[in-house]
Amino acid sequence: MKALVVGIGGVGGYFGGKLAKAYSSSPDHSVTFVARGEHLQKIREQGLAVSTKDEGSWIARPDLATDRPADAGQVDIVLFSVKGYDLEQAAELVKPCIHEGTALISLLNGIDNAERLSAVIDRGHILNGCVYISAFLAAPGSITQVGGPCTLIFGPEEDPVEPYRPIEQFLKDAGVKATLTDDIASALWSKYIFVGPLGGVTSLSGKSLGGVIENEELRSLLAGMMEEVSAVARARDIVLPEDIVKNSIETASNFPYETKTSIQLDFEKGNRTELDTFVGFLVKAARDLGIDAPLHERVYRELTAEKGR
Repeated sequence: MKALVVGIGGVGGYFGGKLAKAYSSSPDHSVTFVARGEHLQKIREQGLAVSTKDEGSWIARPDLATDRPADAGQVDIVLFSVKGYDLEQAAELVKPCIHEGTALISLLNGIDNAERLSAVIDRGHILNGCVYISAFLAAPGSITQVGGPCTLIFGPEEDPVEPYRPIEQFLKDAGVKATLTDDIASALWSKYIFVGPLGGVTSLSGKSLGGVIENEELRSLLAGMMEEVSAVARARDIVLPEDIVKNSIETASNFPYETKTSIQLDFEKGNRTELDTFVGFLVKAARDLGIDAPLHERVYRELTAEKGR
């Protein structure tokens, strides 16, 4: 199989790094990284340094590292791990790489990524996916994984799953904890109910996960936002556990006290943020369904104002 990993930050660097470690220079497989700037240059010169919490460290040397996906030719698997606001641009760039059988898997946060890809790409098989991992770009040419179970869940929104078993096996054979599911929608919403509200509350308050959980007012805001996500999900016929809000709060409580969310870090650094993915999407989805989501409305309004300052 020929794999193309688009976006070599924490997520793409970890999972792409596993693929490159297993398959680069293989006669049967190839792995291409798509990156930019100094990061790309370092990967070309030295490989990608991958440091993990429990799996040691290694240098991942892809068969090709480029900022032009077309250089890879047609591929069998595309893993998207770019920021949400770059998804459409990334999809346009990979068009020359897609044949009728190509599987395109989004690993981004959010719910509507497959829909967004479908608006740009008219061939291949578009799948949704989500990952549970805490990893970041430590320096050009280097990523660090610091937490999370490092799992990757993916699947089609409606099609049968069996045609995608070879992809699941390809990932597993590289040491990726991959699961092909026939209910990817529930997996996406189960993650979104956690990362969306947490991203909003940590960004608004400036507090770490531990700081949010120990503050009664912020914990109440967090739980309320999770309830709003749950209401929208159920209105869209998504099956979620009855105790998902309680369990999500408990999960947040088990993270190291000082943990910060990715969107919070982007706000702190003055970077472009994924506010529309983490909070804005839910605001629009609730409005479309005629559901009240006042907490999301408030957080989105206040963070939008902050972003504009």
